[in-house]
Amino acid sequence: MVRPPVSTTSPSRPANRLAREKSPYLLQHQHNPVDWFAWGDEAFAKARAENKPIFLSIGYSTCHWCHVMERESFEDATTADVLNDSFVAIKVDREERPDVDKIYMTYVQARTGSGGWPLNVFLTPDLKPFHGGTYWPPSDRHGRPGFRDVLERIADLWRERGDELLESAREMTERLRLHVGRQSSSATESLPNAATLANAAALLLEEYDPQHGGFGGAPKFPRPSQPAFLLRQGKRAGDDASIQSVLHTCDRMATGGLRDQLGGGFARYSVDAEWLVPHFEKMLYDNAQLVQLYLDAFLVSGETHHADVVRSTIAYVLRDMTHPGGGFFSAEDADSEGHEGKFYCWTRAELREILSADEFAVATRHFGVTDRGNFEDHSHPRPLSGQNVLSIVDPALTPAESLLLASAKSKMLEVRSRRVRPHLDDKILASWNGLMLGAIARASVVLGEPAWLEAARKSLSFLRAQLWVQPHPDSKNLGMLFHRWRNGERDSVQLLEAYASLLDGTLHLYEAGLDADHLTFAVQLADAMISRFHDPEAGGFWQSGPESTELILRVKDDYDGAEPSANSVAALALLRLAAITGRADLRVAAEGTLRLFTERMIRMPQAVPHLLQALDFALEDPARIVVAGEPHAAETHALLRAAHGLYRPNKVILGNRGPIEPFASTLPERDGLPTAYVCVGSSCQKPTHDAAELARALR
Repeated sequence: MVRPPVSTTSPSRPANRLAREKSPYLLQHQHNPVDWFAWGDEAFAKARAENKPIFLSIGYSTCHWCHVMERESFEDATTADVLNDSFVAIKVDREERPDVDKIYMTYVQARTGSGGWPLNVFLTPDLKPFHGGTYWPPSDRHGRPGFRDVLERIADLWRERGDELLESAREMTERLRLHVGRQSSSATESLPNAATLANAAALLLEEYDPQHGGFGGAPKFPRPSQPAFLLRQGKRAGDDASIQSVLHTCDRMATGGLRDQLGGGFARYSVDAEWLVPHFEKMLYDNAQLVQLYLDAFLVSGETHHADVVRSTIAYVLRDMTHPGGGFFSAEDADSEGHEGKFYCWTRAELREILSADEFAVATRHFGVTDRGNFEDHSHPRPLSGQNVLSIVDPALTPAESLLLASAKSKMLEVRSRRVRPHLDDKILASWNGLMLGAIARASVVLGEPAWLEAARKSLSFLRAQLWVQPHPDSKNLGMLFHRWRNGERDSVQLLEAYASLLDGTLHLYEAGLDADHLTFAVQLADAMISRFHDPEAGGFWQSGPESTELILRVKDDYDGAEPSANSVAALALLRLAAITGRADLRVAAEGTLRLFTERMIRMPQAVPHLLQALDFALEDPARIVVAGEPHAAETHALLRAAHGLYRPNKVILGNRGPIEPFASTLPERDGLPTAYVCVGSSCQKPTHDAAELARALR
């Protein structure tokens, strides 16, 4: 299988200073004629010394429209001359610096009503924004101004009316600061109640598409925290409509082009309402959350096809997205050889060449392959024709046809493996790795795959070795977690989402294997996260640590979009850890976060479905399943599988060793065998050695 080089531009040009960076996105631009800087003091000092505005361009290496704008504008020498003469140009990888992206995305969304990537913003030398947008074509097109015209107009305005631009930037920044300040300090005295959950579910259900599944119209994102909350609330309230909306959505996503029907894994979103034509990039965070969602769907429905989706997704991640040392890579591109979807799509002519007549008949009917095709890359000047995204159009197969389809898929995969594969963003992020290792760990015990548990353990060991600095026993250092590792180097960035997501994943790993060392590490992570990011006065957590002095705003992120917000992940993880350890201070920090965003949960629940899951956990005394005994014993594994094998979100699973709540440490093995106790509040049911009896008790 052929992988393209990291840089997508002509290496015949001399490298610019981005060649010194580790980010695959920045390295893609290292041969642009633009005199790019990375985000940092060197660029800021130049802008101040020369009194030039900053052109800030934010994207990520697997972003299709970022590639288009690079090809059209940043590789163009004339456009580069304008940028180099009149601006200080800065490139930022949004996946490495989501804190920088959040600030300027908030500005562009407030100014234009929409946002996306590439995100392009003009700043004063002191980093205050005064103009911005997303993709600009090279010349006027479809109502969008041409990028070079925008540059020349901004350059003229800076020379002729710079004082006005400075004042505009100051006023807008102050408005943003006041808005963010209100959001950051609006805590209520008490938690919302169960009526908030019911209202949220009703509002989310109004957006459900009963024909195609999913919520809202095109473009359609999986956004797994939304169906995950609806499933949770549906089971709590006995609301079959909510449950069926989620199961139907899972079924339609799994049969659509959003899912790679040959190689497994899901693309980032569908451009249509039917889940047919994806935006082909595959993101680690989507696939991690979708593993969790399909595990939930399997436990609720009992349908093996939901478990099959989990298996194929994890197989894809372990095969194509895993570093030999154990960490998980970030993403795969939408484009191959300059064309979106070229790696994934098929023409009938291609299939006719490689398949037998019987295989061809079954495969083209099953996947809906036509001569006309169902996808064309309109962003390319020379689009390919007759391209088909594979989706399951006709699932009804006889046993003989199933064998023919399996043979056809094997041949198609072999041919696809010889194509030029999309670019791999091979940086390893603590945040997304936390989500994935937790999903794989939970799947290992639900579906009985011990090799997956080892993969999750290996991932955590990699992260601890490369990105974690141990707490020092003789100092106030509680430990530090850095965000990105690539090619032997880590960054120097401290982000809440790294701590919160790795805490979440570590807890799933602990509950899957009861390794006391994993629980000890989770406690260390939680303590370090609270020390560095928590606001003890107003509640909630800052996105960045106090060392990020260059940021013009300090933000508490609360939007559960394609990725859940770090505040939401932190709140739920801390509630779970508090239930396991008995530490009241962890619950206090979590409830303070819920109180801070109470108005958000009441007035705009569609924005915070993951936070609503944390509220659901906080409002119910969780079941604590204590498994006393040797963690590696076969009998312990049987009890753990029973404990995980029932859909009951508001539960925690713990052993009787390590930093657990004191009561659990007093619960012993009985008769020399691993023993399970189901406890709620201060009372426990009769202990058992039998996995089937434990499952009955949990029901």
